[in-house]
Amino acid sequence: MPGGVPEARHRVQEAMRAWGEPAERIEAAALIVTELVTNAVQHTSTRRIRCRLLRSTEGVRICVWNRGRARIPAPASPADSAGLPVGRVPAAADLADDALDHLSEDGRGLLLVDALAARWGTRAALAGRLVWADL
Repeated sequence: MPGGVPEARHRVQEAMRAWGEPAERIEAAALIVTELVTNAVQHTSTRRIRCRLLRSTEGVRICVWNRGRARIPAPASPADSAGLPVGRVPAAADLADDALDHLSEDGRGLLLVDALAARWGTRAALAGRLVWADL
């Protein structure tokens, strides 16, 4: 299943190039999808992971769904405009060096997502977990 990470990254880059997105947005999307799919691979209870890219007039949303229901950092605000909780982890600049040492490897990837995405969030249901990020 780890082969799914480069495959998802490649497909996101191809789609965004075809849409004419700027190179910096394509690179940000590639990094975000790498982190989200990696987390899904690590925390899923099955081999089924879905990655979807949605384009609108407001930007691009990356969605990754898996059967796992592992805990994601608590949202900072009740909901975004779509009604989905928005995840926020502390910015790296706000943490002391020793605090960074105490973050799990998973948390470091979400710091990257937090830095690159305009917003991101998560929803858990009986069928699994959806994690999304907006660019």
